[in-house]
Amino acid sequence: MLLQGIFPPISTPFYPEGNVYYKKLEHNVERYSKTPVAGLVVLGSTGEAVFLSDEERRDVLKTARAAASPNKVLIAGTGIESAIETLRLTEHAAGLGYDVAMVRTPHYFRKQMAPANMLAFYRFVADRSPLPVMIYNFPQATAYDIPVEVVIELAEHPNLIGIKESSGDVEKVRHMVEGTRHVKRTATVTESFEGVTPRMLEAEAAGNGHGGELVSLGARGGVPAERSRTPATSSAAAVGRLKTRQKEVGFQVLVGAAHKLAPSFEAGAVGGILAFADAAPTACYEIYAAWKEGDRDLARLQQERIAKAAERIVGELGISALKYAMDLNGYFGGIARLPLLPLTAEMKSEIEQLMSDIRN
Repeated sequence: MLLQGIFPPISTPFYPEGNVYYKKLEHNVERYSKTPVAGLVVLGSTGEAVFLSDEERRDVLKTARAAASPNKVLIAGTGIESAIETLRLTEHAAGLGYDVAMVRTPHYFRKQMAPANMLAFYRFVADRSPLPVMIYNFPQATAYDIPVEVVIELAEHPNLIGIKESSGDVEKVRHMVEGTRHVKRTATVTESFEGVTPRMLEAEAAGNGHGGELVSLGARGGVPAERSRTPATSSAAAVGRLKTRQKEVGFQVLVGAAHKLAPSFEAGAVGGILAFADAAPTACYEIYAAWKEGDRDLARLQQERIAKAAERIVGELGISALKYAMDLNGYFGGIARLPLLPLTAEMKSEIEQLMSDIRN
């Protein structure tokens, strides 16, 4: 699965009394689906997944899945402290139609989380998971920082396709990219090199009367595949009007620090799962688009535009502040769950100033 681009790790809306506000979750997902983001992460840290019951997690996954556009990659946050519970939630997400499982590092017994423990945990999940798995490292919250050497070793597993590295350490990103460069993988993409999801294939097949399998372009219309003009290296295929090809992706490193996004791209990251993209998805995408086009000066300029706001709102003030920034830009943020507290009037005023030039 292609993981390049920007992914908002969407928030979970709540009613004032604290119950999950599913209609507002649908509203947010439908609106994100109209932006240029590559996909959505459901039940990440920003989604307050640790505050949800098991039933709520499953219902949030179901609601977001139903509201999302089929051309957006859907990543489910399924990491729980035990391997077996992580696998159970991953299997549930797969049954709903998610594309990737994002599994955070177990950390409660952090002093016992030696490399052998992490290797065993991720291999257990990846061996059995019906979805491709990505590692999620968030030391600011877990107080555990997965070593580069462990990531490089795990990258050899065929079902571990990438990592969300949220430490903000650009040099660590560089070392992971360099250390996993030998890993060669491919992903199915569209003709414009965007990710292809099973939901996209199902939607295309349903609209064109075809089955869900990819069909060789060379084999269509009675032309034998070996005589197709499509170069063999492109592995071109189609379902209905959807033409696809294969792209080499390797082990994919994504980052979580929006205020260091451009430097992370320079270090070899291919995308970002950015909490700040919950409030400003287009502003974050513009950094990625400029970098993708090779315009480093523009990427740095777009980075400067959001850096202060992203670092202050996400890195320092936290989820309640991010949700208020979402409110300012037309998404439903609302309140966070206790023990996270509402913002003061002074904090709201500061966020309004920080977001005054970031309206998207």
